Formats: sequence, structure tokens, C-alpha cells
Amino acid sequence: MTPVANIRAEAARLKDMFQDAGAVPLETDILQPAETLLDLYGEDIRARAYVTSDPLHGEQMLRPDFTVPVVQMHMAHGADPARYTYSGVVFRRQEDDVNRANEYQQVGYEVFDRQDPAAADAEVFALLSSALGDLDFRAATGDIGILMAAVNGLKTTDRRKAALMRHIWRPRRFRALLDRFSGKSDVPATRRALLKAQDPLAGAGPHIGLRSAHEVQDRINALVEDATAPLISKAEVALLSAILQVRDECPAALNMLRDIAVDLPAIETAVEGLARRIDALDTRGVDVASLEFEASYGRTSMEYYDGFVFGFYSVQKPDMPPIATGGRYDALTRRLGGGHAIPAVGGVIRPDLVLQLRGDL
Repeated sequence: MTPVANIRAEAARLKDMFQDAGAVPLETDILQPAETLLDLYGEDIRARAYVTSDPLHGEQMLRPDFTVPVVQMHMAHGADPARYTYSGVVFRRQEDDVNRANEYQQVGYEVFDRQDPAAADAEVFALLSSALGDLDFRAATGDIGILMAAVNGLKTTDRRKAALMRHIWRPRRFRALLDRFSGKSDVPATRRALLKAQDPLAGAGPHIGLRSAHEVQDRINALVEDATAPLISKAEVALLSAILQVRDECPAALNMLRDIAVDLPAIETAVEGLARRIDALDTRGVDVASLEFEASYGRTSMEYYDGFVFGFYSVQKPDMPPIATGGRYDALTRRLGGGHAIPAVGGVIRPDLVLQLRGDL
């Protein structure tokens, strides 16, 4: 068979496996409405999406991912429990690495189920792990929800919390904001001058640009409010840093996070969610004693993930993209649910990488 035929055959095998696990097959359009969906993906995918303009339908994009359109399709009909599988090509520009494909096949498995989120996490992880068979891979896991809970628990303004939450997926920007909000780094000189001026708009010249004078003044007021807000304490910064440094096998990582939760009670619920997931993975036959957990894992992936995140990587070819990835995206169902929501988790496998590692491509 040709390479394309081999990939399609492997994709069909994976999709059949997911259907046997109870998933209903779905099809999504290759062209998706960019204006509606692009903001849901986050900065990385927005920069890599192929976008075009249609005179009748407005901005359209070649499908960069399946999860968002699948969630949109499901939530349009309510928030009932369901399992789905799909297979098809996704498209992403690769400006920094000419060796990475800009279109490739994905096969996915998505679970919408409010009964037991930890069990659903374990189901998806274990099923994708099983689908990879005897490939030599390592698994990495994390939980974005723990860091989100830590940020929400900070003793600071809602505006500062919102800024940190917005940049959780951009580690450098997140750290820069945390340094500024804690006083470790100074406010830029241009901003200090603006804040000291009695009338910051005096002598500004003619109004140009898209922002109105009222919007500019609102932004200045927000900066003044932020400049006078109390600093985030060194103790809280140290606790956040301690969370981000957690990296160990799951049982040891859980103990570290429980120790941190003593001084940062805001993360207790998320940490106990991790404990239930570890138990559920163990029940599914996953060797949790050797399973890696990294609290900062997943911070450069899809921005709709808000809980469990995972990836499977080749041991023999560590420079290869992840063979499979996935995670939990409860908040996405709320955003697309029109007032409804349901816990949801899913993952995708790249059949071309599976075949490469087997030596069949």
C-alpha cells in the first residue's frame, strides 16, 4: 500500500477500536467559521491557523483541531452524556520547523460524562495508551486545574487574577506578571510617568486609532488601580513557584501538592481530584507508581484545557512530536453550551507517527 493508504488503514483501525469502546462516529467540516471558533484555541493555534475570507460566510479556517467543533456540535443538542470518535486531517502552519507536517491525520475519542470525571479521565488515558500497543513510549501527565485554583486563591485583586489566568498558557508572560504584581520587577518607566501625570491625556494630540477616548481613560484608570493595589506576598509567590516545580511520579507528586495545600487551601479540591484520578488510573491497570506528573505540563498546549492533561512520547525518537495528546475541557462546554455545561475529556492519536515508530511508513 502507499503511505497515504497505510495511514488511512491505521486510522480506521483506531477509529474501530474507539467505536468498540462505545463511541459514536462523527464528521466535522474541514472549513470552520473562524470568527466563532478561533478565539477558543488560544494564541498558538491562532497564529498557525489557515484563515481565508468567504463573501457569504465571512472568515473561514481550515480545521486546526477536532475538539472545538465536536463540542459545538454536541452542546447544540443539549448536555447529555455521550462518547464520540472521529478521524480526519487537521491543518496547522509550521513556520519554525520545516520538517513538521502542516497537515496530518488525527483520530480522537471524546467523553462527555458528569457522573465521575476522574473515571472518565482514566478511561480516555487508558484507552489511548492501549491503542498504542507495544510501542516504546513514555507518558506525561499534568493538571492545569491545580494552577488555576492556586491563582484564584491569591489574596489580590480580581483584575490581577484575571491577567494571570489569561497567561497561564504563556509561562514567560505569566512569570513576568507575577514578578510585577509581587514587586520583584519594577513598573516600566513610561507607565510610571503616565500614572504620575495629573492629566495623562493632556497634550496627547489628535485622537487616532480604534479605541475611543473613553476606552483609553478606562485603561488608564485600571492601571492606576493596579499600581495602588497591595503586592502579592512573597509567601504566596513561593507557594506558586513550589507548585510549578512539582515533577515526580504520581504518588510522590500528590504528597508534595498535599503539603503545599496546607499553606494554600485554595488548591485542596483540585489536589483531591488528582488523588481520585490516580486511583481511577490504577483501577484501569495503569502503573501509577511510575507515571510522570508535572504540575506545569500542558501550559503551552491548547488553551481550552482546564484540568487533566497528558501526552505520549516516543522513547527512541524524543524529538518527534507527541504520538497522542489529550485533556479535560469542562469550561469549553460552558462557553459553547448556551447555558448548559457538562464535564468533558478527550484525546487524539496521530496514526502517521504510530506507523513511523513501527517502521511501517
